[in-house]
Amino acid sequence: MGIIRVAIFEDNNSLREGLYQLINGSADFDSVGAFPGCSNLLDNLKETKPDMVLMDIGMPGINGIEAVSILKYKYPDMKILMQTIFEDSDKIFKSICAGASGYILKNTSPSRILEAIKETYEGGAPMSPSIATKVLKMVQVQNGFSKNNSFNLSEREKEVLSCLVKGMSYKLIADSCFISIDTVRGHIRNIYEKLHVHSKSEAVVKAIKRKLV
Repeated sequence: MGIIRVAIFEDNNSLREGLYQLINGSADFDSVGAFPGCSNLLDNLKETKPDMVLMDIGMPGINGIEAVSILKYKYPDMKILMQTIFEDSDKIFKSICAGASGYILKNTSPSRILEAIKETYEGGAPMSPSIATKVLKMVQVQNGFSKNNSFNLSEREKEVLSCLVKGMSYKLIADSCFISIDTVRGHIRNIYEKLHVHSKSEAVVKAIKRKLV
């Protein structure tokens, strides 16, 4: 794996500096920019050319959710990991709908933050377990489509999709389902094709909205 270039958007000065030092002080990671807000979001990305973005959700001016929407419109393949102090399921769900790849709490341990950055970069969808639970509970009480399998997902594909919704990495899915990582990738490709989506965040949103898992 090469060096993962990360741009940070965080309005709290001490947190921003801490994340910058953490990422720059770790092998295989490089913080190419740390910004207090998103007022110059696209210019910042154009200058720093990150592989992925670590985004605070609650910033003044352009907030994290709006920033995700802007970024995904301009850079559809950009991977974005959200951070917040609060387990606000409504904002989390809106972030995922906007195109965020994953979502972790700011009190997450430094080692887990780096793990989540790596997972996001590699195409995973990390999500703190408490956040995943809140999102699922929030969606379960909403009115929506009845549970169905109109997409013809196999039982194994539904199992893998359920793991994705829980924010599990490829390795965790492989361990949980007793299959290889390559097999996991194959199932995920099939899931994308059947759900007519192109990313994990889209698959997770569709699975939740359509109550597929």
